[in-house]
Amino acid sequence: MSSQSLTFLAYLFLLQLIACCHATLSVDYYKNTCPNVESIVRNAVEMKLQQTFVTAPATLRLFFHDCFVRGCDASVILASRNSTSEKDNPINLSLAGDGFDTVIKAKAAVDSVPGCKNKVSCADILAMATRDVIALTGGPSYDVELGRLDGRISTKASVRHHLPHPEFKLAKLRQMFASHGLTLTDLIALSGAHTIGFSHCSQFSKRIYNFKSGKRIDPSLNLAYAKQLQQVCPKNVDPRIAIDMDPSTPRTFDNQYYKNLQQGKGLLSSDQSLFTHKSSRNLVNLFASNSTAFERSFVIAITKLGRIGIKTGNQGEIRRDCTMVN
Repeated sequence: MSSQSLTFLAYLFLLQLIACCHATLSVDYYKNTCPNVESIVRNAVEMKLQQTFVTAPATLRLFFHDCFVRGCDASVILASRNSTSEKDNPINLSLAGDGFDTVIKAKAAVDSVPGCKNKVSCADILAMATRDVIALTGGPSYDVELGRLDGRISTKASVRHHLPHPEFKLAKLRQMFASHGLTLTDLIALSGAHTIGFSHCSQFSKRIYNFKSGKRIDPSLNLAYAKQLQQVCPKNVDPRIAIDMDPSTPRTFDNQYYKNLQQGKGLLSSDQSLFTHKSSRNLVNLFASNSTAFERSFVIAITKLGRIGIKTGNQGEIRRDCTMVN
């Protein structure tokens, strides 16, 4: 057989492999086992959101942190007695408890319905809850692909080098996202989730107090905004104090995040880098001026995010308790 034929066969095999992996997810995956699962989850999420707005950014961030480490398999929710699971890694210690609680409450609501008990994975519940918090805060609603199984492995060490840090430059962010098949457009669109996000003073204090020798404040940061941040984040501030990432419309999922970047009001260095770099600035400008373009790109990107490293067949299970393996 010629090398050309072998190459073509390898290409066909790759196409089949991709089709197989995506075919395991479908928007009507539970139509025969738990047909009302989406409305059950949404009602639970809505109740949780009424109790605290933190539900929205916390759930959205939980989904991202789950998918980027070992894939979208709810492994970030697993707890361990000796603090060695993903959630115990220092970068995940800032994940708000309300995100975990949203999934646990939605799982309980699903399992309380006759016929649905132990039929729906925690990974799928997290994916649906993420869509719901986006829609409930003014963002786009979209069809969620379902059929993920829950992972059985969660280690603190596996998180290392798999999640973006607030000081990352654009090149490093692009490399990390590309490793998951996500494009520059996906990266910029998903960063828009920071429109309802919050952070802590320690994540950007260097930008407002000790940027570089001779430059106390990061020159890419709006000076008036930097002074405001210094007021809410004095040098010895309580590290638990939360700061809105969007100072204009912090409780609305909109395209204001990109308008903020245009004004030098990106809270984290990694945010502002999207505007300071020429390769990404045009997309920031597009999303700032066209909310429809942002929402379309965001839905495409978060759907791709939800396909990362999914577990199917004997690779996973449907956990009875989201915090522990069966």
